[in-house]
Amino acid sequence: MTDWKDMKRILSFILLLTFRHAIAFQPSYYSGHTRKARYHSTRTSMTSLQQTRQLAEGVEFDTICREWRCKWSLDGDKASLVACQMALESVAEELYQVDGVKAVERVVCGDCLDFKVITSVSAEKFNEWKKKKFDPEEDFFDMLRAIAGVSQIETQTYTKMLVTVTDFSDDED
Repeated sequence: MTDWKDMKRILSFILLLTFRHAIAFQPSYYSGHTRKARYHSTRTSMTSLQQTRQLAEGVEFDTICREWRCKWSLDGDKASLVACQMALESVAEELYQVDGVKAVERVVCGDCLDFKVITSVSAEKFNEWKKKKFDPEEDFFDMLRAIAGVSQIETQTYTKMLVTVTDFSDDED
């Protein structure tokens, strides 16, 4: 007999294969400053009280991210995008149980048809997750591979560090 976790994945997988109507996504709006800002990596925030690491002089990080990404299709009223979201929802709880997880974010680009999942983990704990082969990565990829219209399934690992603005200058060069 399968346990509840397996049953939840099976049900989610069945739903993502049969779901045919996409949810309309609205673009994100943001505003930027036209003034120059002096900025630096945050060294005094709560998250940076953890051990920071240095890639090069002045280039520090306290977070390592694992990105899962793929391309989705407009076919079937964006059915593949909806299915990608359902696949993410079926593993999201497991991602939040990763030791050292700071955030799980989803990025969707309607222009280039990107679907990305970014799991941010403390630099101190990242290698523990790596030893576990980034579980549930393979299960998630199996679901993506089964979705019609999904292509270019890839991963990328990179570092991240919060940058804060210390002051603004109205000076123009």
